[in-house]
Amino acid sequence: MRNLYLVFLTLILHCVTYGQSTPPSQTTASPTDLNERIRMLEENLRLANQGLAKTVDDLLWYQKLGDVAAIDKIRYGSKPPHVVKNPTGQGATNPVVIPAYTFVPKKFTSAKKLPLLIFVHDGIHGDFSTLYAHVVRELLDQGYLIIAPEYRGSAGYGGEFYKQIDYGDYENDDVLAGKRWAVENMPQADPDRVGIIGWSHGGMISLMNIFDHPDDYKVAYAGVPVTDIIARLGYKPQAYRTIFSEATHIGKDPSDNVAEYRRRSPVWNAQKLKTPLLIHTNTNDEDVNVLEVESLINALKAHEKKFEYKIYQDAPGGHSFNRLDTKLARDSREEIYKFLARYLTPPSPLR
Repeated sequence: MRNLYLVFLTLILHCVTYGQSTPPSQTTASPTDLNERIRMLEENLRLANQGLAKTVDDLLWYQKLGDVAAIDKIRYGSKPPHVVKNPTGQGATNPVVIPAYTFVPKKFTSAKKLPLLIFVHDGIHGDFSTLYAHVVRELLDQGYLIIAPEYRGSAGYGGEFYKQIDYGDYENDDVLAGKRWAVENMPQADPDRVGIIGWSHGGMISLMNIFDHPDDYKVAYAGVPVTDIIARLGYKPQAYRTIFSEATHIGKDPSDNVAEYRRRSPVWNAQKLKTPLLIHTNTNDEDVNVLEVESLINALKAHEKKFEYKIYQDAPGGHSFNRLDTKLARDSREEIYKFLARYLTPPSPLR
């Protein structure tokens, strides 16, 4: 099927080429040119599909949660791009505009102030999709306001935004900017009761936020979090490692700048912990190997930090074990909610 697709694209390119008025000798593309054009067409198609999927999923939020939440999608400014092709060009250093979802529980509209949760999605190029709708509903039922930032690099917003990802750095600032926007612009948000939660890459961002900005958060949860980029690249395939040396990611290989990889890794920032923290991991995680999270746990213990954690043994679901619709997942989320409630005191906590 893929070969037929490539042949089809090649025929289109040839038709476009020979439809021009210049002589055929000047329009015949080399195999290299054709392959590059096909690559660009495929990339554009992929980005278009992401945009369509995002549009559909935005509508699904209202269908799934419109009965219990006032839902909005807002935008705010964050840091400028970390890679600027022409720094002197018009608007080159303008802030990157970050979309974010906000959820306000309808049954607590009369409450003067409510606790605020910053919900950070997973995936380096993921997005906040309705796969999280059941978790959001559970949090809304307890009385939390929620903001879910679509930090730079998130899928569904076109190629330029997608390529802005700065693994472990600027997207942390995008999330912090979302928290500060919510405190200033959501009237019910209590600035003294703000927590942050996330799984996987979202867990990594949550950790770096509390390590670098402890005064902004009252509590944090990190589920199966990426914690050590250096170790992670060691057990991932070469294709995965190559991505991070590209300019659209970190820009250098660890061997060229190991200090930068350390700076962006939570395990090497464990000494900064001041915020109450709960960590979950799973021994059969097929994405974030348990060794990463165990290293963070050991580092926090070495620095005599107070925190809570649980290592699940071969829990069904692997990387997604406590985001599923299973009893084990619900029980695990109950642990999270009870931990958060200790510090954020929602109006209707789990009993």
